[in-house]
Amino acid sequence: MANIGNMMKQAEALQRNMQKAQEEIGRMEVTGESGGGMVKVTMTGKHEVKRVQIEPAVIGEDREMLEDLIAAAINDAVRRVETQSQQRMSELMSGLRLPPGMKMPF
Repeated sequence: MANIGNMMKQAEALQRNMQKAQEEIGRMEVTGESGGGMVKVTMTGKHEVKRVQIEPAVIGEDREMLEDLIAAAINDAVRRVETQSQQRMSELMSGLRLPPGMKMPF
C-alpha cells in the first residue's frame, strides 16, 4: 500500500507542477519574425497576438507581399510558442518516475 500512496503523492505533485507550468506558458511572450525582421509579431503562450511591428519601408511595398510577411511572422510566433511550451513540459516530466509500462498521459 505504501507504493500506491507514494504514486498518489507523485500524481498530486505532477498535477500542481503542470498547473504551474501552464500558467508560466500562458504568461510567456515570444516574437515571430519574417522578412529578415521587417515584420514582427509578439504572441503570448496562449496564442494571443499582443503586438505587430512593421518596418516603414515595407508599408509602401506590395500589399500582397505585406500580407504574406504578416502571415509568416504569425506562423513563426506560433512555432516558437509550441517549441518553448514543449521544452517547459519536457523539463517538468524529466524528474517524473513512472512505474514500468505506465505512459503519459494516463
